[in-house]
Amino acid sequence: GVDLQVCTSKNPTCCTKNMEERYQTAAKQDIQQVLQTSSAALKFLISRNAAAFQETFEMLIRLAENYTSALFCNAYRNMAAEATVHVQEFFTDVGLFLFGTDTTTEEFVNRFFDFLFPVVYNHVINPGPTDISLEYAECLRAARRDIRPFGNVPKKAVGQMGRSLLPSRTFLQALNLGIEVINTTDQLHFSRDCSRALLRMQYCPHCQGLTLSKPCMGYCLNIIRGCLADIAEVDLHWRGYIQSLEELSGALSGAHGIEHVLLNFHSLVHDALVQARINGPELSEQVIKICGPPVRKSQQSPGCSFDQNKDNRGLKMFSRDSEQTLTTRRKEFISHLRLYRAFYGGLADQLCGNELAAADGLPCWNGEDIIRSYTHRVVGSGIKAQSANPEVKVKGTDPVISQIIDKLKHVIQV
Repeated sequence: GVDLQVCTSKNPTCCTKNMEERYQTAAKQDIQQVLQTSSAALKFLISRNAAAFQETFEMLIRLAENYTSALFCNAYRNMAAEATVHVQEFFTDVGLFLFGTDTTTEEFVNRFFDFLFPVVYNHVINPGPTDISLEYAECLRAARRDIRPFGNVPKKAVGQMGRSLLPSRTFLQALNLGIEVINTTDQLHFSRDCSRALLRMQYCPHCQGLTLSKPCMGYCLNIIRGCLADIAEVDLHWRGYIQSLEELSGALSGAHGIEHVLLNFHSLVHDALVQARINGPELSEQVIKICGPPVRKSQQSPGCSFDQNKDNRGLKMFSRDSEQTLTTRRKEFISHLRLYRAFYGGLADQLCGNELAAADGLPCWNGEDIIRSYTHRVVGSGIKAQSANPEVKVKGTDPVISQIIDKLKHVIQV
């Protein structure tokens, strides 16, 4: 092995250049494996909860949609078929917003009441033998915000939806970012210098027949802190991320909680319909001023077709303790997540302590030989500390890690 690049030694060696290259690949794979194993529980915690919260929100939306459609079927049967179409569209918008589409609560709440107005006019304010024409309905939709047939209810709904949906949307986005952070740090790209240091630490002793030796603790820390210097930079922002999630979680329950707001939306709609009925005569006059007298079609629309029993039973069970369940689930999740606050700061120590290094007091490998204890200086974590690292040269931050740090900063601000 005269042409060895890294595992050179004064003693006889049983490695060839080809073996050294294969050991090099193995050293990188080993550390990748160790990294992924150490983050597996954290990743599972976040991804399992992200899926559970998303599923719960989907159930809540379906339940709230059923409540609202049932309101029309029970109390306003003649317009239920038309109204439930708009109810479905509205709750589809709620879902799209929650799961990240670029829209605003104000937009889709107002759209719902705009579309509801012609239906209410047709059946409650000014019912006739047949329905109003499509053009007339269009005029009513456009005039709804000036006429204000539902009083203050749409404005109230915009406020409630914004206050409850935005934090829940942010919560879901933050959980998905957490998974992305772990996936990114799990797939860290190691520099040439780091790869060689890992090879020297893990497999060079094999070339001297020392297959059972383990690296000294200080030696291991220097190499792993050098190789994970970029990841250590994530630490501060990861702590901030967990703290922000904790604060956000606290703001998600109570009267502004998504459960409360969604499951009571039907009563807001009920209030809106009552307003329109009470103010019917005045509203009729205003409508005639803006849109002229009603223009009608030749036939009547069908009545209620909503099947209330279809999946209400399962949902009812869910709704009774949904608020309790969601709040408890969030609290449990945050208390488990809190245990991982220092995950990135202590990663190198965890890897050397649990997996890689020899226990204190035992003979260990220092990169050249088996010795009693490591004598070089042991550096701290993070990029700055690495300038004094005797084992690994560390150049600036990895752009992929810088990018994930920027994303963490952004979500903390949000």
